[in-house]
Amino acid sequence: MKHIARALGDAARRLEKTSDTARLDAELLMAEALHIDRDRLILAPPDRPVPDRFWDMVERRKSGEPIAYITGRRAFWNIELHVGPGVLVPRPDSEALIASALEHFEGTAGPQRILDLGTGPGTLVLAAVDIWPEATGLGIDMSRQALSYASANARRLGFENRIKLIQGDWAKGLVETFDLILCNPPYVPEGAEVGAGVREFEPDEALFAGVEGLDAYRELAPQLPRLLSRGGLAAVEIGHDQADAVSSLLARDGLKARVAEDLAGRHRAVLLTWV
Repeated sequence: MKHIARALGDAARRLEKTSDTARLDAELLMAEALHIDRDRLILAPPDRPVPDRFWDMVERRKSGEPIAYITGRRAFWNIELHVGPGVLVPRPDSEALIASALEHFEGTAGPQRILDLGTGPGTLVLAAVDIWPEATGLGIDMSRQALSYASANARRLGFENRIKLIQGDWAKGLVETFDLILCNPPYVPEGAEVGAGVREFEPDEALFAGVEGLDAYRELAPQLPRLLSRGGLAAVEIGHDQADAVSSLLARDGLKARVAEDLAGRHRAVLLTWV
C-alpha cells in the first residue's frame, strides 16, 4: 500500500493531462480522503496508509469532474459552501464583486438590503451578509436544485433568518430596492472553449448565454435601474473581453458604469452607480 508522499506524487502525475493544478488537486483530494485540512497534510505521519477512496476520487477528477463536486464543498471569500452537481462551482474570479462592494461601502454602515440575482448555492449573498452583520439578503434563482443548496448553506452558516430565497426569472415582478445588487449571470458564448469538465459536469444554464454570451445582460439591463437604491452599487460579473459590450448595455436610465478587475488584472465586473 502506498503512503501519503508517494501517493500524492503518483496522483499528480495521473492528473497532469486533466488539470493545470494537478499537485494542488491531489493534495485537496488527499485531505478530503483523510478528513483533515490540506494544511495539515505536512503533519500527517509519513507512513500513514492512504484510503482506497482517495484513488476513486483521483479517477473522478481525471475524468474532468470538478474538485468541488468530489469533495462536496468550495471555499469562497471567508465562507465555505456546500456544492454538488446541478450548481455552478464558485470561482475566485467572482470575489472581485465582493471586493468592489467593500470598496464602495468603505467608511459607511454598509448595505442594509442585498440582492443576489442567479444566486446558485448562495455564493455572493452569503459572503455579503457574512461581511455586513446588519444586512439582510434576497437570493433569486430559476433552479430549484440550486436553491436547495443555497438554503442548506444559509442554514449551516447560521444565516437562515437573514436570507430569503425564491425561485424566479431574474428580478421579474420584484418591486423592492436594494443597496447592493450582486449578479454572476451566464456569460459564456455558446460554442466557446471552456475548461476540462466544465461543459460535461456543470449546468449549461449557469454558463452559456447565446452566441455572444450577452443574452442575460440584455434581460438584466431594464431591470437594474428600478432595483438599485440611491447611493447603492450593482456589481455584475463579466467575461474578460466583455467590458465594453456589457457597459454599453447596462449604463442606462441614469446609471453609470465602470469596470473592476480581478486579482489577475483581467476585466471581471461592471459596477453600476447612479450618476
